[in-house]
Amino acid sequence: MIKIKKISENIYEIPKKGKMNVPGRIFISEKLLEGLDDFSLQQVSNVAMLPGIIDYSFAMPDIHSGYGFAIGGVAAFDVKKGVVSPGGVGYDINCGVRLLSTDISVKEFMKKRKEIIHDIKRTIPSGVGRGGERRSREDILEVLKKGSKWALENGLALKEDLERTEENGCIAGADPKDISQKALSRGFSQLGTLGAGNHFIDVQSVEEIFEEEIAKVFHLKKDSVVIMNHCGSRGLGHQVATDYIKLMENEFGIDNLPDRELINAPIESELGKKYLSAMNCAVNFAFCNRQIIMHKMRDLLKRYFPKAKIEMVYDVCHNIAKFEEHKGREVLIHRKGATRCFGPGRKEVPKIYRKVGQPVLIPGSMATASYVLVGTKEAEDLSFGSTSHGAGRAKSRTEARKSLTKEEAEKILEERDVCLECGGVKGLIEESSESYKDIEEVIDVCRNLNLGKPVAKLKPLAVMIG
Repeated sequence: MIKIKKISENIYEIPKKGKMNVPGRIFISEKLLEGLDDFSLQQVSNVAMLPGIIDYSFAMPDIHSGYGFAIGGVAAFDVKKGVVSPGGVGYDINCGVRLLSTDISVKEFMKKRKEIIHDIKRTIPSGVGRGGERRSREDILEVLKKGSKWALENGLALKEDLERTEENGCIAGADPKDISQKALSRGFSQLGTLGAGNHFIDVQSVEEIFEEEIAKVFHLKKDSVVIMNHCGSRGLGHQVATDYIKLMENEFGIDNLPDRELINAPIESELGKKYLSAMNCAVNFAFCNRQIIMHKMRDLLKRYFPKAKIEMVYDVCHNIAKFEEHKGREVLIHRKGATRCFGPGRKEVPKIYRKVGQPVLIPGSMATASYVLVGTKEAEDLSFGSTSHGAGRAKSRTEARKSLTKEEAEKILEERDVCLECGGVKGLIEESSESYKDIEEVIDVCRNLNLGKPVAKLKPLAVMIG
């Protein structure tokens, strides 16, 4: 059993011992800690054993067990002595969230709610393995290099969309030659598709504003409709992870690892560089994927509300390893189910937001609130500019299916007046709000530690999941 000690309110530590190079640090409340499985804590401890890790092995308030790193795990590595680990990024590379604001009133939307969410289901392909419009090999190769820039060049984006996307929708250092043919082929028909699992499109209302001036900068107005999209790099990203986990196991072996899922390569090794390049290709694919989905959403909404003003707020990724400057040095930061949370003044923050800080998007579940936060300097100091990426699972998908019936899941949505379009019963149950932690408790921890400052609370009106 992993022992932890309380450092201060909402900060707990796993003391450094044995092969740990640094302590573990968990940002969490007592209530959230009560439901935390011991394996998640063991994963935080395991990450602390990796070479070149700096300061702490971190976990955010939405921590739960994952592949290699706990989901909600964050770790920064020295670029000379450190490693890159696919388990610190995950299989769904650059799974992330994008938000559109509108001036459509909730009252006007509700008149057409069922029709619109059904139209969304027909317009955006979703489900396990579900494909959309098939793209050529040349198109996909360009997407891997250019990300959302490809969408802009092909009439599927506006210039400001890219300006309001992390990395401007295109991360550098992506070379398609480092992608396997199998990974490439899995992307041919999946660009502009949602996928399954916890991937969703939510139509939400801006229920509450906490920071009026910042909300204006983010184009958020009380009682207006916003659209949130959560998805990633689909089968292409999954194959990149699969390929490089196998390559790293073959080259470096697993004998000296605390967990074989933490297989890694030195950042400066040839294989480490190839993985980062392939991962960046998947990152760009995911940016472009969300861009195309939201472009379709914009067109769809215009059919119902021709005069509506629809603006991109932000797009932020959850699963990534990237080079950033922190505390006067360059590091490779792994965020696994965690969100970048940069405060005012950082050059990475779009000019339109630079004076206030980066928008931070934290979704809840199908029947619970989501939140828009703004990044802070405190987060940069405490957690290498990182915060939660969502509510976080409280039950595994298997546990959810055992503890909840279809009728019970439907009743929860009905009681909270949420209209659902779903690919099947499995997704309805597995993604029910009963399967997730209390989003309010997660946000309270972020608020208390200033790991992002709440700007607006969003209430679900209609949800589409794969």
